[in-house]
Amino acid sequence: MIHIAYISRAVRPLSDEDLQYLLAQCRRDNAIHQVTGVLFYSHGNIAQLFEGEAEILVPLFERISRDGRHSHVRKLVQKPITTRSFADWSMAFHPIEPAGFEALQGFLLPQQLPPPPASLTIADAMLVELVRLAVFPDQKPPVAAAPVQ
Repeated sequence: MIHIAYISRAVRPLSDEDLQYLLAQCRRDNAIHQVTGVLFYSHGNIAQLFEGEAEILVPLFERISRDGRHSHVRKLVQKPITTRSFADWSMAFHPIEPAGFEALQGFLLPQQLPPPPASLTIADAMLVELVRLAVFPDQKPPVAAAPVQ
């Protein structure tokens, strides 16, 4: 298994409805291919870390990097992993319309983000934290669990 992390910019602001559609699409496609991870979105900033088998993720990243909904795609890391850190697919974002947000399943507000999983190495936990800070610069970091050495 590997994980890939990247950052990008949306070519246009995504509405709450766009984000709901994107999450549903990710969940459907990722379940088929056994891909897990987390997607961060705030005010046009996108960051994603996803994990799974290399033969699935490498071409998936190539498709993502050509997707016209975002630009300035920059891969931060691609490396082998021994265990998954994100058992469920989730998306964290600043909602455009805060009213009714509580009813959305699978979305997290930035202040609800859990700390990086303890299964991440120290370097990968730092990477996730840097990605989170790039998308949510005004949020206090969650208290981290002790990462795997």
